[in-house]
Amino acid sequence: MRGYLYFTVFICGMVSLAAEFCASRLLGNVFGLSNLVWAVIIGLVLLYLTAGYFIGGRLADRSPETRTLFTIIAVAAFTLGFVPFIAQPVLRAAAAAFDGLVLSIMFAAFAGVVVLFTAPVTLLGMVSPFAIRLILDDPRQAGNVSGNVYGVSTIGSVLGAFLPVLLLFPLIGTSRTIFLMSGLLLIVAIFGLGRYSSRRSAGVALAALIALLVMAAVTDFAVKKTPGQIFEAESAYNYIEVVQDDKGYRYLRLNDGQGVHSEWHPTQLLYGGPWELFLAGPFFNSPPFSPRSISRIAIVGLAAGTTARQATAALGPVPIDGFEIDPKIVEVGRKYFGMSMPNLNVQITDGRYGLATSPHSYSLIVVDAYRPPYIPPHLTTREFFQIARDHLNANGVLAINVGRAADDRRLINDLTATIGSVFPSVYVMDIPNTFNSLIFATREPTRLDNLLANALGLEADPGAHPLLKAVTASAYLNQHPLEPGGTIYTDDRAPIEWVTNNMIISFLLSKDLEALR
Repeated sequence: MRGYLYFTVFICGMVSLAAEFCASRLLGNVFGLSNLVWAVIIGLVLLYLTAGYFIGGRLADRSPETRTLFTIIAVAAFTLGFVPFIAQPVLRAAAAAFDGLVLSIMFAAFAGVVVLFTAPVTLLGMVSPFAIRLILDDPRQAGNVSGNVYGVSTIGSVLGAFLPVLLLFPLIGTSRTIFLMSGLLLIVAIFGLGRYSSRRSAGVALAALIALLVMAAVTDFAVKKTPGQIFEAESAYNYIEVVQDDKGYRYLRLNDGQGVHSEWHPTQLLYGGPWELFLAGPFFNSPPFSPRSISRIAIVGLAAGTTARQATAALGPVPIDGFEIDPKIVEVGRKYFGMSMPNLNVQITDGRYGLATSPHSYSLIVVDAYRPPYIPPHLTTREFFQIARDHLNANGVLAINVGRAADDRRLINDLTATIGSVFPSVYVMDIPNTFNSLIFATREPTRLDNLLANALGLEADPGAHPLLKAVTASAYLNQHPLEPGGTIYTDDRAPIEWVTNNMIISFLLSKDLEALR
């Protein structure tokens, strides 16, 4: 029996950490995976496990029987397996509330889903101290047995960290992953009860497993029911959703859905977002600057290829290197967003690494990599911007998309200060009707008047693409003056997450929320 107890501890360790990742994914699909969300999940899971350690140790001394242990595991498995069935309608209501920014429903749903994990995680926390009590038959071996039990549990936890993220979420989704872990736990409990304790209790646990199987067979595990949804999937990195409106526009939404990461329309190219406005970057160079001077473009954060498609339409078959870390998004781009341009070289890799190892120099480097609500910290540092400058040609320009609040420009100021420590000329454009700005930086010293002169030149050129005329005019008209101060971010210290969290909290407590609604 000792060997089976160690196996049980291993499985419980795996399931306990897998449950934590599943909780984060369930909530992240609706609320995003900000540090605030992670802090709540990790903190509460640790609290539940701690309660389980205390309760399990005391119960083991009072009832040191295998039947008690495997009954605990069976109950933990059943309550875990029940989570998706309750969480799905709650989260769908939360998703609708999030789209409308109805805070009371959002917070209630968040709290409700977190509470659903209280029972199974607490019960799983009871397993290790209970197993120690059952295995220990010589007090002189207490340290050895305890170390073995917690070591085996930790090895299981390591598997529980990698298995859902790398395999199960992309393959079967979060809800089915929870159900799979629940079923595995129930099988462990059924075998343990049947062989070492009570066949009658094993029969009850088997009935619970059958009940979960029947419920799973008739349950719709779709994550969201967004109006106009034509596709949804989960990848190793994101919840991915494609929505189409009644005018034929398609939108790529990730995780909480509060940002549109790509847009497509069969006949329109101008969307009023950041994608086309990146193309204004090269026109900060000295006039007259010809679009034919743009030799190669890099896009860090390709998403479904909106900027690449617009650049190809406006500039012709200029070579474009698109760096995107999520291969599933690339698949979605090719299927739903027309990302089939032969001049686009897609590279599935981290954007910083891809750019740093690229053998090319670029006329334009676009940085539009968001894991909402954050820009990845390693894409905001002086060292990264030095990599970008080193990969620009003599007339090269960097353009980066940055979020802000209506009256909070701290992140903009920090990034302009950081970029300004590497580039000689920096400009800020506020994108109309959004809480986003573009920061442009030129490899050589330039002037804002250059953009005006080039915009006028394009307007007078009958051969210039209308998209270039529109974006250069908009970039000039929506310039925002640089503000003094700002923290320079480095690879050693880039407090973008702290600044972003602060902005989010301030935003939720301000009248900006009403303005956005």
